[in-house]
Amino acid sequence: MPNHLAMKLLLPVALSLSLAAQNAPTPVWKFAVSGDSRNCGDVVMPAIAQQVMASGASFYWHLGDFRAIYQVDEDIAPPPELHLSTPSLEIASYLPTAWPDFIEHQLHPFGKLEVFLGIGNHELVFPQTRDGYVAQFESYLNSPTLAAQRRADGDTAGARTYYHWVMNHTDFLSLDNASNSFDAEQMKWIRARLAADRKSGDIVTVVAGMHEALPGSKGLSHSMCDTGAGIETGREVYNLLWDLQQSGKRVYVLASHSHFVMDDVYRTSYWGEHVLPGWIVGTAGAVRYRLPPGVAGGTISKTDVYGYLLATVMSDGSIQFEFQQLSLDDLRRANAGIHPDSLVGWCYNKNADQKIPKPEACGAGK
Repeated sequence: MPNHLAMKLLLPVALSLSLAAQNAPTPVWKFAVSGDSRNCGDVVMPAIAQQVMASGASFYWHLGDFRAIYQVDEDIAPPPELHLSTPSLEIASYLPTAWPDFIEHQLHPFGKLEVFLGIGNHELVFPQTRDGYVAQFESYLNSPTLAAQRRADGDTAGARTYYHWVMNHTDFLSLDNASNSFDAEQMKWIRARLAADRKSGDIVTVVAGMHEALPGSKGLSHSMCDTGAGIETGREVYNLLWDLQQSGKRVYVLASHSHFVMDDVYRTSYWGEHVLPGWIVGTAGAVRYRLPPGVAGGTISKTDVYGYLLATVMSDGSIQFEFQQLSLDDLRRANAGIHPDSLVGWCYNKNADQKIPKPEACGAGK
């Protein structure tokens, strides 16, 4: 083939590749998210905080379960096998200090970085209540960002366990399914919020975060499938989010509750081809659970790990999620001079539940 003819054929290809490179989305900003920091959160969360702050993330989002409540967390009362000279702590003395301990040892390490809190089921273990939760965490639930968002919305309800905030054309919804369902008032709010996002030319992306995964996920036996009300309200929220995605918005769904990390959690027979991008990331210190059977196909699915999702928001509104796993050395660096090394090692190596979850049927989808 003559050289001039070859050049004529190759020029359009080169031009096309050049244009594609110019139009490729580029990273714009980051945020971090994980949940379930009971049991060993005082050991793990400072290491998460160190890495999140170093990453340049704009905020950290905790998806719930701060302290065990039904028993004293191991990072407060170390296991007897460690033979540490730690005074015994009765549950009656532990309860009034559990949430203040979480604030001091798990939130304060983030310094001035903004932190958003979701509510988990352990925040409602007796004698804790939603009213007590709002009172304890009022400064986080009524932060300047959230108070300004409510004013912009004309929302006079005040601080509560569910809320949203808009940042860089992205609407973040922090939802309350700590009782395994969404109540009537919250459902009304969710419908209105997603309808407004659908109409808005300013909102490109919607991220819904909650403690329990919506029904029909790969975390089936530990999700909103546990009750009829959870199936009904969770299914409606999923379908609302699916319709929003079909309208052209980018939609992502985040949860914790199960103490492992898993991606692509809604690619199940329950939802068929109606697959929303979803992650479970309950890896901030809680006792690690076994993965459910049949999830080996996930690209990041694993247990017996601690860490968080680092989300990179791209120029086109898409979000890339990458799991940042913590090493034993990461925990040791964050806990030097604070916790005994034997406790750090126990949390890293032995904080695990070996029971394999039993799959359970969930209500009909769609």
